[in-house]
Amino acid sequence: MRRVRFHAYGGPEVLRMEETEEPVPGPGDLLVRTEAIGVTLPSVHQVRGDGKGGGVPLPGVLGGEVAGEVIALGPEVSGFAVGDRVTSLTLTGSYGELALAPAFLASRIPDGASAVQAVALVRSGHVALAALSTAAPAAGESVLITGAASATGHLAVQLAKLQGVGRVVAAVGSPAKAEFLYGLGADEVVTYDQESWGEPADIVLDGVGGDLLPRALAALAPGGRLVFFNSGGGTVPAYELLAGAKTITGLTMRRFSTVHRELYEQHRGQLWELAGSGRLRAAVHAELPLAEAAKAHEIIEARANLGKVVLRP
Repeated sequence: MRRVRFHAYGGPEVLRMEETEEPVPGPGDLLVRTEAIGVTLPSVHQVRGDGKGGGVPLPGVLGGEVAGEVIALGPEVSGFAVGDRVTSLTLTGSYGELALAPAFLASRIPDGASAVQAVALVRSGHVALAALSTAAPAAGESVLITGAASATGHLAVQLAKLQGVGRVVAAVGSPAKAEFLYGLGADEVVTYDQESWGEPADIVLDGVGGDLLPRALAALAPGGRLVFFNSGGGTVPAYELLAGAKTITGLTMRRFSTVHRELYEQHRGQLWELAGSGRLRAAVHAELPLAEAAKAHEIIEARANLGKVVLRP
C-alpha cells in the first residue's frame, strides 16, 4: 500500500510517498480503506519537529482524521461491521491508502454523506462544539474566535451564531478572508495586525496560540474567559489574569471525549443534523491527491485555507 512518511524533520518538502506493508488491526481497531484524509495544523508541527504537535519518532508517520470503508475488524471490536462507512481520528498512519482507526473514536457516516464532508465536519465540529460547551456562552454574550477561517474556526463561527451568541468576532491573518467569514454569519472581522480588535469580548476561543495568545487574553473583557485549544503553545502574563479577573481553560479532545462521553455523543448527532438541514456548512478549501501531501501542508503553513484541506488516496 502507499503511505506518506518523512525521514527528517523539516518543511513540506520532506514528505515522501512510499510503498509499505498493510497495517494489521489490533484489539479495538478498525482497518479502514481511506477515501478522504484531513490535514491538520498539529500534523504540520509534527513534520517540523517543533514539539507543538506531539513527538513523532523518525521515520515519521502522521496521525489525523480519515473517512472511508471498514475492510477488517480487530479483536474485541463490537458495533461495527465490514462494509461500514466511518470517519475517525487515527492516532498514527492516516496519510495512507489504509489506516487503523480505534473503534471508540469512530462514527458511521450517514447515508448520502460523502467521505470528504465527513472529514470536514466531524472532528473539527467536535472541537468547535467542545470549545463552546467549555466556554458556556450566555445569551447575548460576545465571542471572539482566532483562526476563524480554519477548519475548526469557520465551524465555530457558525455554531456560535446558532447558539444565540450576541456578537461573533472573527480574527484572521488576512483581510482577504473577511468575505468568507461574513458569509458564514460573523458580525465583525478583524486581522491580527490591527492595533485594536474592537470592543472586548466576553469569550475568546483561541485556535492559534503562540505570540497571539497574549493579545487574545487582552481582548477579553473583565471577568471574561478564554478557551485554549490549539497546538501553538504560548505564554501569558499572570497579572493580566488577576487584574482582569479572567480565566483560561485548556481543551483537549482526548480528555473531553472521555470525561464528557455522553455530551460528545450528543455533539456527533448535532453536527450531522445541522449539516443535513443546511444550517451548518463545512467548507472544503481544497481536495488534493495523497501524492500532493506536501502541497496540502504548504497551504496550512501559509494559513491560506478557508475551511478544510483534504487529501484523496
